[in-house]
Amino acid sequence: MVSVVVTTRNEEKHIGNCLLSLKEQTYPEIEVIVVDNASTDRTKDIAREYTSHVYDKGPERSAQRNYGMIDIARGEYVMFVDADMILSPCLIEACVRELEKKESVALFVSEIILGTSYWCKARRFERSFYDATVIDSARIYRRDIFCQAGGFDENIDFGEEWDIDKSVKKLGNITLLNKKNDNCSMQWSLSGFVESLGIDDPIGKNAIYHNESDFELKRYIAKKGNYAKGFEKYVNKWGKNDPGLKKQFGVYYRYFGVFVENGKWKLLVRKPHFTIGMYLLRFLVGWKYLLRNNKMIES
Repeated sequence: MVSVVVTTRNEEKHIGNCLLSLKEQTYPEIEVIVVDNASTDRTKDIAREYTSHVYDKGPERSAQRNYGMIDIARGEYVMFVDADMILSPCLIEACVRELEKKESVALFVSEIILGTSYWCKARRFERSFYDATVIDSARIYRRDIFCQAGGFDENIDFGEEWDIDKSVKKLGNITLLNKKNDNCSMQWSLSGFVESLGIDDPIGKNAIYHNESDFELKRYIAKKGNYAKGFEKYVNKWGKNDPGLKKQFGVYYRYFGVFVENGKWKLLVRKPHFTIGMYLLRFLVGWKYLLRNNKMIES
């Protein structure tokens, strides 16, 4: 069994599509757990249309995820997703097949940004560079390993996904699930919706589609600014000289290294119009996010 934990707070706009994508997975043994945090809209009512496992837990997402993945989950594997995410229909089946090889204890899964605006396309382009890097984080774990690693550190405000991965890597390998799936051929009720938000052949990918179609530049920068204020506990836990942290917060890697390593620089040359947008976004949030934390690492 795979236990999928969806954390929510006032997500009535997105939760239906998320849970529908879980309902329509080709893998049959799935337990869907929704852990809400005091929603005041119809989130929980919609969730109960898809699963009887709807709970309340706070104060933040780490506590919500731990409650679902450790206290409630019964599956051999545990996965966490956000309410504004849609899973391609054969994704969980592909994850289980890969994990059953026993070569990995957790998997990175490609995340594809949805949206048709220029900024959404630039975000989608940017996110494609992060798969299986230190900027990425695993989505599905062997539950025994996740528990052995201690779950998400509830004392860390931001960076908790990077934190759990660092703990899990001490216990086994985290590898990237193959993004292409030639064996997935079916009718999918969400196919038209995902295609309308800029994705070709959404069924033939092993991916999590992240719906950012309502992207607003001002709100995006503000959100990144909030992230920048909360990483201190994560940095203090692992130390400023940790090689992974130096990449995660270092200006060189975040602005250049991750985009050129392993031949990825060719994508920058092929799509200069998105490269410009991606770097404009990076520099707009840099003074709040990257530069601030780089000084914290080097101080």
